[in-house]
Amino acid sequence: MPELPEVETVRRGLEPWVVGKKIKKIEVVHKGGNRSNTFAPFSAVEGAKVRNMRRRGKFLWFEVNRNLGLVAHLGMSGQFIIQERKAPDEKHLRVRIDCGDRRRELRFIDQRTFGWVAIDQLVQEEGLEIPTSFARIARDIFDSQFDREKVIERIMKKRSPIKPVLLDQSVMSGVGNIYADEALWLAAIHPERLANTLKRSEIEDLLSSVKEVMSAALKQGGTSFDDLYINVNGESGYFDVELEAYAQDGEPCSRCGTEIRRIAFGNRSSHFCPRCQPRRVAKKVGVKRGK
Repeated sequence: MPELPEVETVRRGLEPWVVGKKIKKIEVVHKGGNRSNTFAPFSAVEGAKVRNMRRRGKFLWFEVNRNLGLVAHLGMSGQFIIQERKAPDEKHLRVRIDCGDRRRELRFIDQRTFGWVAIDQLVQEEGLEIPTSFARIARDIFDSQFDREKVIERIMKKRSPIKPVLLDQSVMSGVGNIYADEALWLAAIHPERLANTLKRSEIEDLLSSVKEVMSAALKQGGTSFDDLYINVNGESGYFDVELEAYAQDGEPCSRCGTEIRRIAFGNRSSHFCPRCQPRRVAKKVGVKRGK
């Protein structure tokens, strides 16, 4: 599933192309592209001007000059492509957005149909109007209003293993399986350690690691293991070549040489170094910062 770096890469690609344009028409090519509980039909934003392209966690928001929000979630395989109008429809094309450009249009393609595009009602949050979808999740670590101290306090109160806490979008949004494994490796924290047993300094280091690995991924355009994640120009991300833990089981840890292990974690997997990330920490483990 695309995580924050992949969604932010898409947002950055969309921003210069859609901002300032008017949405002439939105066509649902396949009903799977439209969320079933959309607040209003797409016709409600036709003729609206796109004022900004925003993101929170894994959600995208086409901010328009209407009292409504055009919101999207990529799900597991959703793609926004700026495509030539005359190009044949892609096999998994779900939604077509006409922004008045004579040559090109915006297409939402989704092979596994977990992604969607929908109209959201706007609600108040701290004096700002935001889509209802945004209100359900916490701010992400790149948000200018991200409250680091509040997030640390939330984590310290959790009695769950730290890996699912990182994945909890109500604690901090945008982190998924890939970057949780990478951040835990960088901070030398075992994925099964209980969050409420971590020292404040360890949590601070973990948050710094989350930001560091996702910043590095952003520079590479995100992580791609197949053609299910691509940017708006149809290009894949290249961060997978720098992964230290995720999907590296059987490979030597670049920090100590110990074989990376994979363990089942609910309906997911976790990848970690058993030496660098011990379940119980007896003494400080040296951590390599950066890639």
